[in-house]
Amino acid sequence: MQSWLGSEWNYQAQQGEDLGARLIYAIQAAFAAGMERVVAIGTDCPQLDAAKLEQAFRALYQRDLVLGPATDGGYYLIGLSQFVPQLFKTIAWSSELVLQQTVQIAKSLNLTVADLDMLSDVDRPEDLAIWWAVQQASQSQPEAELKPILPDQRPFLSVIIPVLNEANRIQTALRSLQEEDVEVIVVDGGSQDDSVARAKALGVKVVSSAQGRAVQMNAGAKAARGEVLLFLHADTSLPAGFVSLVRQTLAQPEIIAGAFELQIAGSEPGLRWIEWAVKWRSRLLQLPYGDQALFLMAETFRQLGGFIELPIMEDFELVRRLQRYGKIAIAPAAVMTSGRRWQTLGVWRTTLINQLIIAAYFLGVSPARLAHWYRGVGKASPNIEKIGVEPVNSDLEI
Repeated sequence: MQSWLGSEWNYQAQQGEDLGARLIYAIQAAFAAGMERVVAIGTDCPQLDAAKLEQAFRALYQRDLVLGPATDGGYYLIGLSQFVPQLFKTIAWSSELVLQQTVQIAKSLNLTVADLDMLSDVDRPEDLAIWWAVQQASQSQPEAELKPILPDQRPFLSVIIPVLNEANRIQTALRSLQEEDVEVIVVDGGSQDDSVARAKALGVKVVSSAQGRAVQMNAGAKAARGEVLLFLHADTSLPAGFVSLVRQTLAQPEIIAGAFELQIAGSEPGLRWIEWAVKWRSRLLQLPYGDQALFLMAETFRQLGGFIELPIMEDFELVRRLQRYGKIAIAPAAVMTSGRRWQTLGVWRTTLINQLIIAAYFLGVSPARLAHWYRGVGKASPNIEKIGVEPVNSDLEI
């Protein structure tokens, strides 16, 4: 298989006497290796594509279980946010009862379930018509790519993504940007991993700069040609139709800038409280933060002089300066951001730390000292290296 598909993949032999045992072994091994969400798929569903896989992983941010039902009564995909071996026991495999029995077990365990679209497997000779139809469609409509913008065209929107060792996440963020009239600029602050290579593989512009989120975002803005600038974190994905949402938001009277609602990956109840607090802070105080994908006209950004190149709180300062000239609106859709820092340090501990940082900033503590303390909190966690958090490039929440 390596000579066929290449050596960059991780190949493991199946173990177990039946399909249930093999699934238990494979999924347990993935969780043991440190994965937070695991999806298992069949190889006989030609309608299953990258978009559906991404939909499955997104569902697992809010659900315990995701199922892709097949027309034959089974499933072509099963995904878990935690290891639950009971889902693969006492199942009548290769029968029309597989999906029904799996759902019953999930209900008995009080698992929350998300469903994908129903698709068809190719199990018998008569099913080959399904494969043929999908093949013909894929040849006439090739997979969507980030479309290049010609030199004489000015894009409507430039999306600027500062990165620092984000190879595990950057491609997910970039794939959510596959819309026309969008220029994507990745600004690398000296990554030691494959962040740059993975960004270039998707055909986006890559700019190098000194390290620091404010410095990197200013460098990206300088290279941008779009009428509107949107600043996106590498661990955050934009909602579908984000270009139209940006247009509609900035077209409102007296609006000088905008941002999105915030959705945090993870099933912890505390994260829902954080989302609720962010929603009300953003709307009542007009005070969104960087995790919410701030956007504004490029001309406005340049007139303000860009981000003040602080080691921390640069997004907070930009929003406060914008408030002097107009209103800041929240688009009616949410970005999905990683919950890695909350999950590592704990929801309430992280929130307390962030509030102390804000309070100290208002009391006049220097941003350099605050950034040093913030980095120190991150280093104090034994798991900080495992999840790739770069505290110097992190934003506060609520």
